Amino acid sequence: MSGSRQKISAGDYAKGVLAGDRAVLARAITLIESKKPEHQDTAQQVLSKLLPKTGNSLRVGVSGLPGAGKSTFIDALGTMLTGAGHKVAVLAVDPTSSRTGGSILGDKTRMTRLSVDDNAFIRPSPTGGTLGGVARATREAMLVCEAAGFDIILVETVGVGQSEITVAGMVDFFLVLMIAGGGDELQGIKKGVLEIADMIAVTKADGDNQTRAKLTAADYQHALRIVQPASPTWTPPVMTVSALMNQGLLELWEKITLHQKLTTASGERAAKRKGQQVRWMWAMVEDRLMTSLRAAPKVKAIAAGLEKDVGAGKITPALAVEKILKAFGI
Repeated sequence: MSGSRQKISAGDYAKGVLAGDRAVLARAITLIESKKPEHQDTAQQVLSKLLPKTGNSLRVGVSGLPGAGKSTFIDALGTMLTGAGHKVAVLAVDPTSSRTGGSILGDKTRMTRLSVDDNAFIRPSPTGGTLGGVARATREAMLVCEAAGFDIILVETVGVGQSEITVAGMVDFFLVLMIAGGGDELQGIKKGVLEIADMIAVTKADGDNQTRAKLTAADYQHALRIVQPASPTWTPPVMTVSALMNQGLLELWEKITLHQKLTTASGERAAKRKGQQVRWMWAMVEDRLMTSLRAAPKVKAIAAGLEKDVGAGKITPALAVEKILKAFGI
């Protein structure tokens, strides 16, 4: 396995990952991210071998508005956790990277301590992918990291909107980072985010910003009262933290582990993971079907014309759908 271009078997991939070989771990995730059919076949063989060693981590999603300091927060939290004996993997879901050039590589350089920590592993999301494809790669990368012995997986959502829902659907705990503002910051949080958040943390609560952060936290706490909690055993708390000053991070993590304890005892965590697996299966079916449909020669031959006609109002979208499905053979 010494040569970087040397082809290795699914068994060798699995052995290397289970042994904690970081080079093989990185190559296994690259294999998972590949869109080539032969790579996908090997990747599924690797995952099948690793599956018995997965599922033992605490999976935490981290989201937040631009400027909330996600990278600084993850760097500080992750370093605290590795210092306590944990192994931390940071994965990203960034469906916008094909448009913007991607910010996660910059984020990785800003995670100055974690990026050189032997007990941490940071993996950017694949560029140029659809949300479905990036999410699939991230989910499977999460399994590989678990098999490699990482007991805490932090999944960062770089994009906004649907990517937040997607990340919330693959983790045990969904943390939303917010910033203190001049009173209009509540406009930046949608009800949908409130409904999926297991905790809101107002960041940068240090120096002259401490008072504003506390006031903002009180506003979010009030906003959460109008939302029905997703769990009967958990009411989402609101906290203030300062990654720069390492303040509030231990208390925040204690609440995350309390959530894990309560939902494990109630059976919610196991039920949630089973539901996630089933939804993941159907999401992959939809993704594969859409890929096949768009690639079908007869569909490609009429798609552009139908898009033009629908846009011009010459035919209804429903009629265009019928034509596309008929061309696909349905």
